Amino acid sequence: MVTNPRTCDLTDPLGLETTRPALSWRLTGVSAQTAYHVRVDGLWDSGEVESADQRVVYGGAPLTSRTAARWRVRTRDGDGRWSGWSEEARFELGLLEAGDWSAAWITHPDWYDAQDDPRVGEGRPLPLLAGEFTVAGPVAGARLYVSGLGVYVASLNGSPVSEAVLEPPYTDFTRRVAYATHDVTALLREGRNALGIALGPGIAHVFPHQDRYMKFYGSKAAPRAIAQLEVAYADGTAERFGTGADWLATEGPTTRSHWYGGEDHDARLRIAGWDAPGADRSGWVPATVRPGGTGLLRSRSCPPIRVTEELPAVAKLVATDGTAVFDVGAVVAGWAELRLDLPAGRYLRLLPGDQLDAFGRVVQSKPTTGAPIFSTYVTEDGPQTWHPDFRYDGFRYVEVQGLPEHAGPEAVAALVLRAGNEHIGRFETSDALLNDIHTIIDRAVRGNMYSVLTDCPHREKLGWLEQTHLLFDVVAYNYDVAAYCRELAVTIAEAQTEDGLVPDIAPEYVVFDSAFRDDPNWGGAMVRVPWQLYRWYGDTTAMETHYDAMRRYVDYLTGRARDGILGYGLGDWFGLDDSTPVPLVGTWGYWRAARTMAKVAGVLGRDDDAKRYRALTEAISAAFTGAFFKGERFGGGGQASETLALDMGVVPEELVPGTLDRLSEAVRTGAITVGEIALPALYQVLGRAGRHEALYGFATSTGHPSYGYQVRHGATALTEAWDGPTRGLSQNHYMLGAIDSWFYRSLGGIGQAPGSTGFRRLLIAPAAPGDLASVSASTATPYGRVGVSWERADGEFALEVEVPPGSTAEVRLPDLGLDRHHGPGTPVGDRAWEVPAGRWTFGSGR
Repeated sequence: MVTNPRTCDLTDPLGLETTRPALSWRLTGVSAQTAYHVRVDGLWDSGEVESADQRVVYGGAPLTSRTAARWRVRTRDGDGRWSGWSEEARFELGLLEAGDWSAAWITHPDWYDAQDDPRVGEGRPLPLLAGEFTVAGPVAGARLYVSGLGVYVASLNGSPVSEAVLEPPYTDFTRRVAYATHDVTALLREGRNALGIALGPGIAHVFPHQDRYMKFYGSKAAPRAIAQLEVAYADGTAERFGTGADWLATEGPTTRSHWYGGEDHDARLRIAGWDAPGADRSGWVPATVRPGGTGLLRSRSCPPIRVTEELPAVAKLVATDGTAVFDVGAVVAGWAELRLDLPAGRYLRLLPGDQLDAFGRVVQSKPTTGAPIFSTYVTEDGPQTWHPDFRYDGFRYVEVQGLPEHAGPEAVAALVLRAGNEHIGRFETSDALLNDIHTIIDRAVRGNMYSVLTDCPHREKLGWLEQTHLLFDVVAYNYDVAAYCRELAVTIAEAQTEDGLVPDIAPEYVVFDSAFRDDPNWGGAMVRVPWQLYRWYGDTTAMETHYDAMRRYVDYLTGRARDGILGYGLGDWFGLDDSTPVPLVGTWGYWRAARTMAKVAGVLGRDDDAKRYRALTEAISAAFTGAFFKGERFGGGGQASETLALDMGVVPEELVPGTLDRLSEAVRTGAITVGEIALPALYQVLGRAGRHEALYGFATSTGHPSYGYQVRHGATALTEAWDGPTRGLSQNHYMLGAIDSWFYRSLGGIGQAPGSTGFRRLLIAPAAPGDLASVSASTATPYGRVGVSWERADGEFALEVEVPPGSTAEVRLPDLGLDRHHGPGTPVGDRAWEVPAGRWTFGSGR
């Protein structure tokens, strides 16, 4: 049976831009596929193809704007039996050419000059835009193509057009603006209809202000909107409506919004039914048309940000001065929502924060959240709810000044936001501390998984790139990010400069100085992310699309290197050992980019490039050894230096055991000094060497530095520093979360066999260190769910493995000193078996 047919790793997507979409599916009830047959109605019939591939590229007639397609697939199993046809899947292309747009960009006339003057914004209420149109008869279907700058909220006849929020996503707004496609058929009615758009400045227009925090200020684009509604009637005719000079504009109830500083809303100024047909807009003014700009529009091709959790306040606290503070129970990112029943005219001030001071008030400071950050709300009369629409915060606590004493904890809730990537990972052990560590890492990933992967959801809200590739596995074990990371690769490539530099942040909304703009362990994401997409999902699209950008970046690094050494960068950021040479860390990043480029070129058949980059990799390795190997140690013998040297394979063979011993002992005893760059490599190096006892010792440590220290000191999301809960800094930062990959790959045992891509061939090899009694882990691969659970007791070890159809697995039992081993499948070693898809049981005993 065939299940889960998807297009471009999305379910029934609208607005695709690619004219050769990838079609994929999963299997159930069989172990493998030997042939497939795809039919895209009226467009393409693949015929019966002898292949085990479960991901194919559409090969039919060229697709054009608005093409709507339905497709099915059937497969043949190993016994020669064909399945029935899968359930129907759909996809639809968006507007591929600038000429497909007849709508125009519009804004309120008071905001027209904002792009030319970044100071515009303070003291100007945010605009509402509305247009009415007539639907002449029964509707067969309707599509709304809509975008805005910096943040827009679109509604049709008073109802939201989707669950997406904080649209559009981060892009370089001077080069690309993402639009969304919505099926709004059900929202239309015969006769008069109204389309409404509320606008905020977002990160596209960060204006300077004096009373609140800002990371930077500057304008990429003034607030504006564009919308095109295309209606197909039941009689076969069609009609188009769009933003233009006939639209009207007015000031809305949001009197100020700043991406960093806060949002102000006066509910007394709300206009009931402003986005409904027939509303009184006699006091509105004509919208101003901004010419051009449709050539920048590109479809959003990944899941949008949406509300994923709702956390009512678990307690209303009262500070020593009587101020009400609401605790939602965990550090999150999103919106603090007020739920009140009050008379009109009460002024409230909301201060979000992750921690409280000794007096019970919310802590805000420049190194933690940025300060001051606050929003204000003036009540209307009666029951009411409000949250910001045009920005978001990171917080656990919400201090509400001006609230009457009778308001209880029900007055505040957290609406948790993140990109809508499916949560696919599960990890649980018999050790409560390990479970808590996994939880705080996952919470920090969620808190920074917006339209790009940010470093923190308050102070910066910027797409710092080192986490994107160094912690790719941490994110991908837990979430389906196939489409999401393809879009990230586009954003990274857009940030590349003419000389090949890839800045440390993408999009580059603000230009930082020196290494904060140019470090190979940040910019290296340009090379690493496309490769990781291929390795994890078997998808070559990003490598093919961005090959020239990847090559230009490695060549840029080569141009900056001197005798193979890259002598600049941020070093092992947040390391506890200041002696780690910055050039050593930078050269490792250079080596890694060159080595990855050689692999990419090989996969894509660019043989000359592959040869050139292999030679470059070898030259960098030799230069690294010559520059940093002194007295049988690398870089003075610091942990980061030795870890990176081991990762490169340049430590002389006879010195490897001693180097591993030193690192293992330091890790086991909690004397770890590496920073965020070397930390993932440390787990990989020690994991590959089987030093799981040392890694387990660190995992279960509660002294400083350790993850357990954070848990024991109250962290509910991973913090920026090892001692973050007691030191301060950001309380929602996943950059130190590399251990979560070790949880899945080593404790859970879920990995890929050498040479495999897309988890076609699994390597299930769980470790059982220390006194750990059980582990249960699962994730979803392109072929389906992989599950592993094991437990040990009374001298017995039992392992359950689930291998999805289309994959095979080599299963290895850990060496626990037991002498009896059993398992199904084909033996490939003393404690190892090769098995096909299915559920299998293995064990060891005495």
